[in-house]
This record gives sequence, C-alpha cells and structure tokens, in this order.
Amino acid sequence: MELSASSKSSPLNKVTYVNLRWIGIFGQFITINTVAFILKFEFNFFLANIVVLIGALSNIFLFYFFKKNQLPEKVSLIFLILDILQLSFLLFLTGGIINPFSIFLLIPSIFASNSMNLKSNILLLFLTIISIIALTYFHFELPSPLNQYVFNKYYYYSIPIALIIALIFLSFFALTFGTESKMRKDALDKIQEVISKEHELVSLGGQAAAAAHSLGTPLSTIKIISQDLFDNLKDNKELNKDLELLISQVDRCNEILKKLSLNPNIEDDFIDKNLSLEDYLKEIVNSFKEISKKNFIINTEQNYNSFEISKSIEIVYGIRNFIGNANKFSKKNIFISINSDSEISSISIEDDGPGFSKDILSKIGEPYIKSLDKRNKSQRGLGLGIFIGKTLLEKNYAKLMVRNSETRGGAEIKIEWNNKDLLNI
Repeated sequence: MELSASSKSSPLNKVTYVNLRWIGIFGQFITINTVAFILKFEFNFFLANIVVLIGALSNIFLFYFFKKNQLPEKVSLIFLILDILQLSFLLFLTGGIINPFSIFLLIPSIFASNSMNLKSNILLLFLTIISIIALTYFHFELPSPLNQYVFNKYYYYSIPIALIIALIFLSFFALTFGTESKMRKDALDKIQEVISKEHELVSLGGQAAAAAHSLGTPLSTIKIISQDLFDNLKDNKELNKDLELLISQVDRCNEILKKLSLNPNIEDDFIDKNLSLEDYLKEIVNSFKEISKKNFIINTEQNYNSFEISKSIEIVYGIRNFIGNANKFSKKNIFISINSDSEISSISIEDDGPGFSKDILSKIGEPYIKSLDKRNKSQRGLGLGIFIGKTLLEKNYAKLMVRNSETRGGAEIKIEWNNKDLLNI
C-alpha cells in the first residue's frame, strides 16, 4: 500500500520529464534563431530568446534542486503550468494562435492526462483553453513578411475552436486509456502478489512436510529408548516422572509433525509428484467440500487421458478461482466435467446460479468491472478474481470460453488445452 501511494503521489519521472523539456527548449531556440538570422524574418527575437532562457534555467533548477527521481504532484503541476505559460508567451510574440507552432500548446495538458490526478488535469485543461482564447485576441503580428497575409475571419476563428476540441478529445482519450492501463497494472500486481504468496506457502509446506518425514525416525528412536528407560527404572520415582514427561512430549511432537505433513506415510519424493488433470480437479474440489455445503458433481466419463503433468501453482489457483466463483454464486449444485481425446483436454465448470449479467458478459476477463443491473447485486463485484484466474491459465497455454450455460441456467467456464501444451508445462 505504501508503494502504491508513493507512486500515485509522484506521477512524473524527473529524468524523463527533464529530457523532454530539453528537447522542447532546444527546439524553440533553434526555431527562433533560424527564423531570425537565416530566413531574416522580423520579430522581437531578443525577448523570445529570454523566454527560452527562462525555460532552460527552470529546467536546470528542476534537475539539481529536486533530488528524488519521482516528482511530487504539486511540483509536476507547477512546472507543467510554467511550460504552458512559457510557450503561450512565445506565441504571443510571434503571431498568436495563427502561428503554426500553436499546436504544441496542447502537449503539457495531454502529457499530464496519463499520469496526474483528475484535479490537476482539469486545471491544466482550463489553463490551456484560456491561453488559446487569450492568444486569439491578444498577440503581436506574425513575423514580417508573414504579416502581409490576411486571413478570412471564419478561417481565423476556426483555428482556436479546432485546437480546443482537439485538446478536450485527446485529454479525454489519454485520461481514459491511462486509467485503464493503471487498473490493469494494479490487477497484474495483484496476480504477482498472489503467486508470490502461493510460492511461499508451497515452499513452507514442502519444508514442513520434509521436516515431518525426516524427523519421524529420530523421534521414534527417542521414544523407544525413553520407554525402555521408563520400564527399567520403575522403582526410581524421581526419574520416573521425568521419563513420563519425556515420552508424552515425544508423542506430542509426533502429532504436530503429522499435522504439518501432507502425507506422513509417503516417501520423500511425494513433494514433487506430478498429477493427472483429473487428480488436479479432485484435489481442488475436495478442498471446497470441507468449507461448502454445495453439491459438487464431477463427470469424468469422457476423460480418456490419464497422463500426468507437472504441478503448477498457476493452474491450481486458476481452476480453484473459477470453482470458487461457481461455489459462491450457485444455488445448490456445481457441475464439473472433464473431456479429453488424443489432441485436446478440457474442463467445464457450470453452476445453477443466476449466470452473468448481459451488460458484463462481453467484458468478462477485464479487471474491476461492475454490473449495472441493480436486480443482481451479487455480481456487482470487481471482476478481479476472474481476471486473475484467466490470466494465470492463459499463461499456461489454456484457452477460455466464458458464457451463460444453456443447460444449467447459470455461468459456464470452459478451460481447454492442447495435450502437447499440457505435457510441456
């Protein structure tokens, strides 16, 4: 949470922003002096160069004064406002809105749309619009001899209107796609967090199981010796109590280690044992049966493959996610079937619940979606679980089909693999 908050409060990377500003400043300097000394156009190039110099000094100040790589929101806003004002003043000296370079006035606001908060974006948007309107009515003439051209007033006033429309459209476009990009990034970060936790649990579980299996023999030896000592020293009341305590503690250790072990009677290689797709499914369903009162109906009649595949946390978590959704939204029954042949293996998960709302069915697989159907409050969730499950399974070569079941009435998820891809996992 702290990292996320820090990222939101520091929207711009200092080095990237400074480099972009240097490109703009050098472009302004070259353009002004090319027009003044090579093309021999007449305008106040001295004052224009001072404006460019102010921009260069502000960039030097930005680079050396702020030590952190990420600029705070307020600092970013101040320098973007400065960029708009600086370019506006240059345009004021060189023909105003009719200057072809007036299009660059849109850049700071659009640049901010993808990285800054809504308030900052609205402020920059209004400042840019005000600058465009002001430059339409207040400005010096175009550099001579361009000032000899007379523009029709309809064409003249169409330029600021076009710029304002373009500014609003591009800002909205950048803001919308920037928001979606951030949401997807947050969702992908959640996936990484989930997988990291699963790996930690598997690692911890494996270590605990290995410890239980390895410590079983020495504890048995300790128990045998302590029991012999207890039998031989029955008459010694002082040692008798200590030996009783020792035996009881050995028994307690055995019980604790048995609980930690996934299967205390199996050989050491059980930790890395591969499973068939059917075994995968049964393990996952069994974990739900302990916490759910729903009926899990598994059909394996059309499963003709029994080959084993490598254990994959992504596949386990992905399938478990969809079965968990079916368990959550079903009324009573969850129908799970495995179908396979020589080329393809698939898992179908159906429930007898309300199914997906029509307004979100086409968006399934996107993170943070909500149903607009007020009658179905149960589906007004984030959609993050489906996104995570879908992403993890697709990462492992699966193809997913999400729809409402034609036979059960609820939701249906079909997960399909090519057998050759399953064997390569």
